[in-house]
Amino acid sequence: MATHEQVIIKFLEGKRVYLRPIENSDLDLFYTRALWDKEGRRLTGTQTVFSRVGVQNWFDGISVDSSRIDLILCLQETDQPIGDIAMLDIDHQNRKAVVRISIFDSAFWGNGFGTEGMSLLLEYGFNILNLNRIGLDVFAFNERGIKSYKKLGFKQEGRIREDLFYNGDYHDSILMGVMKNEFQKYNL
Repeated sequence: MATHEQVIIKFLEGKRVYLRPIENSDLDLFYTRALWDKEGRRLTGTQTVFSRVGVQNWFDGISVDSSRIDLILCLQETDQPIGDIAMLDIDHQNRKAVVRISIFDSAFWGNGFGTEGMSLLLEYGFNILNLNRIGLDVFAFNERGIKSYKKLGFKQEGRIREDLFYNGDYHDSILMGVMKNEFQKYNL
């Protein structure tokens, strides 16, 4: 009996990273690494306690939700998954959406991998989905994230004061957005 190699779908490709669909086989990665990293939880404001069944239910829900695109961020060279990225609340009538990203391991922070992945997703949103505006929110203490978003053309549009209570302190949330004509593709 012949064995079948797993086919890697490279949905969106950059020089150093690519984005592929989240598969059921990725759920252990989420459950064991992504959802429990202390600094990753702080940067995303995650306070939820997750169970394996809860992660499966989340995946089952997003798999059939046409208003979102959830992807895994992988390194081109090794196919190693290093994060996840999503476009949410896709509104074709008003031509807008929201994005988010999370890099699982701090060893991959500060190398431009997230910026490249976000650039791929924004390009898809503007040039394939024909969106006009893509927004996000980021906590004020996430200076690295804010710097990355600005490189891609995001501008601060507002600030929600004391939006997050985490580790005994309140933190502001910064609302950012980029219009199609402001988008600056990330080139290495």
